[in-house]
Amino acid sequence: MDSFDADALIQFLGDPLVLEEGQEFEFSQRRNRVDGFDEEAIAQLLCTPGQDFAQIAVGRRVRIKRTSMTTLTQTWMTLLLSNVLPRDHNSDFPLPKCQLVYAILTRMSVHVAQVIANAIYLFAGMPPTRHPLDPDKSNRAMGFPALITGLC
Repeated sequence: MDSFDADALIQFLGDPLVLEEGQEFEFSQRRNRVDGFDEEAIAQLLCTPGQDFAQIAVGRRVRIKRTSMTTLTQTWMTLLLSNVLPRDHNSDFPLPKCQLVYAILTRMSVHVAQVIANAIYLFAGMPPTRHPLDPDKSNRAMGFPALITGLC
């Protein structure tokens, strides 16, 4: 496989959901709308009772801390961060990734190959971060280990 776009990943992963011409996946439609996701509903589904998103000073929800997540949310976070959306730590989950878990748990249609292709594009373009104690070492997560293993 020379390319890592959505079509190449579909070929590798297979695509069990076929949409009609002009039809979009529900997750993509919601992500593209300003009012696409109800953050209250996300917090109620992903957080333990009485917990909510961590917020910035202006009151905008930005992430859910691991300690505020349900066990099911923590399980999905670990799966996604290990295989689909790599990240260098797993102490919290930013809002866009929470939207993906919410979409999965509420059975929205999700174009997984497109999600992975977008993540590869973003991951490949990130500047390397340096280890705080040894500047010759990178402190960045290994991206897509399951996909790399499968392709090998």
